[in-house]
Amino acid sequence: MSELSDQVEAVLRAKRSKAGGWATNRAATAIMRANVRRDTQPEIRVRRLLHAAGFRYRVDVAPLREDRRRRADIVFTRVKVAVFIDGCFWHGCPDHFVPPQANSDYWAVKIARNQERDLETGERLTAGGWLALRFWEHEDPAAVAVAISEAVTRRRRADRGS
Repeated sequence: MSELSDQVEAVLRAKRSKAGGWATNRAATAIMRANVRRDTQPEIRVRRLLHAAGFRYRVDVAPLREDRRRRADIVFTRVKVAVFIDGCFWHGCPDHFVPPQANSDYWAVKIARNQERDLETGERLTAGGWLALRFWEHEDPAAVAVAISEAVTRRRRADRGS
């Protein structure tokens, strides 16, 4: 792991050892627990459009067998296309991310590690012959679906040798 990963672990250990944990209050705890890993509204909107266009895919799948913890939101296994629809907060969107004021030391390191992991995941997928596509949750679902469908269609044609 990287030096940044070590920093994240140190901050997490320190936060967990406090009486209140990493959350600053009960409301923050409730909000954080309500976050889901899959089936977010941006994902569902894009999936509906893809499905309506005749595309079939898998949801919340680890594309690489050797790394089951890194999961893509939408996966086209036959043509090796992995789609990630990243949340603006969790992945540090340059347009919309606003660093929290509470626990800023924790969040700065956490978001930086998420971004580092995103890059690593893309590199691993590319090395494994996959095409990794990343989109932000705020992007137009129709435009995202078009970009995905074009990429999948190109890969299908390339597989057929056309």
